[in-house]
Amino acid sequence: MQSFHYKNNELYAENVAIRTITSKFGTPCYIYSRAQIEKNWHEFNDVFGSEPHRICYAVKANSNLAILNILAKLGSGFDIVSGGELERVLAAGGDPAKIVFSGVGKTDSEILRALEVGIFCFNVESEAELEKINQLAEKQNKIAPISLRVNPDIDARTHPYIATGLKENKFGIELSDVMPLCQKIKSLNNIKLISIGCHIGSQLTELDPFLEALDCLLDLIQKLKSAQLDLHYLNLGGGLGIAYRDETPPAISDYISAIRNKLAPSKLELILEPGRIIVANAGILVTKVEYLKHNDHKNFAIVDAGMNDLIRPVLYDAWHNIIPVSEKNGNKTHYDIVGPVCESADFFGKDRELALETGDLLAIMSSGAYGFSMSSNYNSRPRPSEVIVNGDQTHLIRKREKVDDLFALEQIIK
Repeated sequence: MQSFHYKNNELYAENVAIRTITSKFGTPCYIYSRAQIEKNWHEFNDVFGSEPHRICYAVKANSNLAILNILAKLGSGFDIVSGGELERVLAAGGDPAKIVFSGVGKTDSEILRALEVGIFCFNVESEAELEKINQLAEKQNKIAPISLRVNPDIDARTHPYIATGLKENKFGIELSDVMPLCQKIKSLNNIKLISIGCHIGSQLTELDPFLEALDCLLDLIQKLKSAQLDLHYLNLGGGLGIAYRDETPPAISDYISAIRNKLAPSKLELILEPGRIIVANAGILVTKVEYLKHNDHKNFAIVDAGMNDLIRPVLYDAWHNIIPVSEKNGNKTHYDIVGPVCESADFFGKDRELALETGDLLAIMSSGAYGFSMSSNYNSRPRPSEVIVNGDQTHLIRKREKVDDLFALEQIIK
């Protein structure tokens, strides 16, 4: 049974009707399936069998503590990009020894905290960052384990905002700079190079870019071995896409098998950093139709969720399937599904064929990744509640914000 499915014309999350959830927690509301999250993670992890590997969930995809805790209990590692994400993982029971710290702008305080708790490694993205980590590790009398993130200049064939492996992107170290930097590492007393890696982008739906990046890294590894620099790990990042509409991404098993086949001769342990593929199709955003508006050119369904709740459609021109919570017969009309935010960019889908009435509930599918985690309070709008379903049980994992919460940290000058 799919985690989100119709039964008697009503949409369910696992064994609970969506309408039952929204009657208790209101709309808009993010709803997640625990079973789907666990299934997705196991599908990634179990391909390896007893072979050593590390699956480090990309926290930026969805950073709710309850979801992080579910993954920690499964034995997952975590890929973080900020001090805030570090503290979230720790608060959720994550093992610091399974954390990799990525990102181009790590601050002194973030690095010091990561050293203090003993993370697995830093994904280093520049020479300046390398020097800073060495200096701060020396102050703490520690050895900082690092992986060099390489920019292989490979076209990931994805949206330009989520492509991260081209020369014009801010991420990673240019190939020509890697060998000189590795020689410099030999002179740094508080750095230990344990890995090489890359991450070329997100929502990739083809294998070729991954394998091209891997070939680049394997060539580099041979050069490093010739220079007496032995590594233990290879980090290929994340980025495997999902089917939002008509994409045909490779199966997880095919993706991992292709990587392992190429990597096997190196005898390096593989690190992967999946995010979207773990949580995207495990979550939906449910919203209520407040008004139906018709004119000579367009029909609009104005809903109570806004672009502040789910920004992917406007930011990435992303397509999400939008379906009724209650299936019903009736004449269908082509609607633009829009929100109340004062921007023409405030839409979730255009020209969607639906039979709608005021008060109907709609589910915006595959919203579990980069939905709530990218939400904001634009237009002074409180953010939605988050609920997770486990079989026939529902759990509120984040309360709906109140208006008072929006200015609790502000102060009027007298």
